[in-house]
Amino acid sequence: MTTRRLVLTRSAAVIGAASTGLLLPQIVRAQSDKVRVGFMLPYTGTFAQLGVAIENGFRMALDEQGGKLGGREIEFFKVDDESNPAKGVENATRLVQRDKVDVLVGTVHSGVQMGIHRVARDTGVLNLIPNAGVHVATRAQCSPNVFRTSFTNSQPTLALGKAMVERGHKRAVWITWNYAAGDEAFEGFEKSFTEAGGTIVKKLGLPFPNVEFQALLTEIASLNPDSVACFFAGGGAAKFLRDYAAAGLNRNIQLYGSGFLTEGVLDAAGPAADGVLTTMHYSDSLDTPRNKQFRLEYAKAFRSQPDVYAVQGYDTGLLLIKGANAVRGDMNNKQALYAAMRGAEIDSPRGKWTMSPAHNPIQDMYLRQVVNKENKVLGIAQKAVADPATGCRMA
Repeated sequence: MTTRRLVLTRSAAVIGAASTGLLLPQIVRAQSDKVRVGFMLPYTGTFAQLGVAIENGFRMALDEQGGKLGGREIEFFKVDDESNPAKGVENATRLVQRDKVDVLVGTVHSGVQMGIHRVARDTGVLNLIPNAGVHVATRAQCSPNVFRTSFTNSQPTLALGKAMVERGHKRAVWITWNYAAGDEAFEGFEKSFTEAGGTIVKKLGLPFPNVEFQALLTEIASLNPDSVACFFAGGGAAKFLRDYAAAGLNRNIQLYGSGFLTEGVLDAAGPAADGVLTTMHYSDSLDTPRNKQFRLEYAKAFRSQPDVYAVQGYDTGLLLIKGANAVRGDMNNKQALYAAMRGAEIDSPRGKWTMSPAHNPIQDMYLRQVVNKENKVLGIAQKAVADPATGCRMA
């Protein structure tokens, strides 16, 4: 049996305990024959399909390398995070302390991510975020061992305002749920729209996950803006699209949104989504050889079509491969590992992207329009969009 050493770095543990109430050891391990990779993703509940897509994409990237990282075999561990923030710290600790993973991949839900983040910062385990867009993870609480491969909640909307004004829409109402993701998406929209010369007529909100939109739609009609911008996702997004069309607003008030408005919901929304414009870092219809090849190989491997979550999982794998290959599989050589990941250029199906100093993708955002249940790419809304990384002081 391979032995492993768990070394407590007292100063780091004390700092972590002061900030989180935890006392978890910084992990330094004797290298085993295999790299231990832990998935902490949703495998049941509303986000189950997202978790599966992320894992599929990640495994696909590694399979392209012969199933190895830096020449070493891989052992996988899985925990269903259930999209339950209350279990975030417990589940992450189980992977780090019991399963002794070298890298923790997770997660989708921003609330759960904050539990992972506490454990990652206290123990020093490498954490790769394949989806959760919560700002603080790569802003005020950025950390050398935490890398995101997806987006921040404000990144898609940082490209939205300019696209709206360029299309002649300068008076907009904003609407979302009153919760963190909606607030963070508004931050990007407010900055991009006002800087481009637009005016926000009113900001509307309702409690999450309320989907009784009628009163707010009536208010929008009375305000008579030339456009509406929003952040909704999942089943609530489909309901909003249907209600917006049923109220007749889609006939003369152009609807825009963060790309999640029309991601994965077009069958449920039906014709109500036609013509809606969004900004996003990926589209299934992206017409590039790289994306076409990825989609073909993914469909062969998993007998399903990839989505943005599969791409993010795939890119998470590509980033880890870059780092592991640079250190020839020595995952304890953290300084060189992290340097290689910081300096990586990822040749992604979404287009090439690089890592910001705060460990968040710098990436193009596409302007998309729904046509016959498909997000058609109209062009690049904004190139090389970077999150401002406010408050990040990398140790």
